[in-house]
Amino acid sequence: MKKPGLLTALIPIVILIVLLTSNVFLFDDVLEGANQISLLLAASVGIVIAYRLGLKWDGIRHRIVKTIGSAMPSMLILLLIGSLAGTWLISGVIPVMVYYGLDIINPKIFLLTAVVVSSIISLVTGSSWSTVATIGVALLGIGRALGFNEPLVAGAIISGAYFGDKMSPLSDTTNLAPAMAGTDLFTHIKYMTYTTVPSLLITLIIFLVTGFTYNYETQAVDVSVVQQAIEANFNTSPWLFLVPVLLFTIIILKTPPLPSLMIGTLLGGLFAIIFQPEIIHNIGGEGSYLKASYKGVMQAMFGDVTLHTQNASVDKLLSTSGMKGMLNTVWLILSAMIFGGVMEAAGLLERITRPIVERAKSNGALVASTVVSCIFFNTTASDQYISIVVPGRMFKASFAKRGLKPEVLSRTLEDSGTMTSVLIPWNTCGATQAKVLGVGTLAYLPYCYFNLISPIMTILVAWLNIKIRRIEKPEVTKNDNTIASQ
Repeated sequence: MKKPGLLTALIPIVILIVLLTSNVFLFDDVLEGANQISLLLAASVGIVIAYRLGLKWDGIRHRIVKTIGSAMPSMLILLLIGSLAGTWLISGVIPVMVYYGLDIINPKIFLLTAVVVSSIISLVTGSSWSTVATIGVALLGIGRALGFNEPLVAGAIISGAYFGDKMSPLSDTTNLAPAMAGTDLFTHIKYMTYTTVPSLLITLIIFLVTGFTYNYETQAVDVSVVQQAIEANFNTSPWLFLVPVLLFTIIILKTPPLPSLMIGTLLGGLFAIIFQPEIIHNIGGEGSYLKASYKGVMQAMFGDVTLHTQNASVDKLLSTSGMKGMLNTVWLILSAMIFGGVMEAAGLLERITRPIVERAKSNGALVASTVVSCIFFNTTASDQYISIVVPGRMFKASFAKRGLKPEVLSRTLEDSGTMTSVLIPWNTCGATQAKVLGVGTLAYLPYCYFNLISPIMTILVAWLNIKIRRIEKPEVTKNDNTIASQ
């Protein structure tokens, strides 16, 4: 197989950028199919290039299938999140979180609270996806009722959720990054505090100042009206909080994500049957309660559910599309994985990033190059795992050659690969969170302060040479030589 030239490797990227940019101006909702087809067209160009380089179709197909396989858990989780959202709606779990949240949260510190609460839940569970899909949806509803801009609230939720995901020993990426770099988990987590704590503090200050200066009063709806609308349609029993408590307990006990979410979904359906008989009959129809329960819960899990009230703001909260609503996002992830698989199979991604590795002449430049590579792979391969694994393999030898300890690399991978994945609309993370929250990726991107600051912070710390750990050559003493000779 021939090696691709740099200009040849850039052709699919340029075509993809042109197509995606055109979609923004020509389509109202680019996730309805325009971006998916653009990724497939760019992948087709990559396949032509791969053929010209001497790669056979079997090799290309194998790489595509392998890449899709790596994203399969994410797609299955996404589908289950759709079902969970449906049963948590009809059971009253999400509405009750909003109902009581409006009582206890001060509007001026709401954004700060959203970051802190999301951070704690994600830190405990190790999952930004579960955090956003559960407490995040409730926080978005509270923020909407208080009159805050939805992308701003989404940015606060995502900032907190990804802090917890990044620092939790239960997180998959937090385990993956040190594995790629060659260090242990807790050394990695401790070393990340040098960049993560300052990034979080800056984020908290920004959201605190925003909360005190935000003109939410002119946009807010009457909180009492929202609460009355929820109370009129749901049994607002505090017992409903058992559902999220049980789910988070299951996750903390290290139950895998797929069974955890399925259990959370079924708990939501069970509590709907017990606490919300009127809603069950409303969705499932009249007649036998057993029949209505089965039909209502099934409908919430797979399809559209909309509960109408006299309040438009509450109506927006009380609607979901179950698994069906996630299909466009799954389609997007599949298309992105095909594109990434083709680019990797033909060696185009490696060719594009090679000059970056070769030109890194200082520690700061090496860290900056790693950050750029992680963002590049998040954009082109569309998966945060690839953005950690591939740069990890690429830069491991370079970091070691410069005498840098592996935790310097693992922290850089996490600060850039994990943090920026949610900022790319067609990345698995960006597509998922946009769908779950109902807020476009590019809309919430400017407010994900923690995610934006983290890669900058890791570059700044490297350039300033702050706490950059180096491999120390062991001192050989006379006793050591004696022992060695024995």
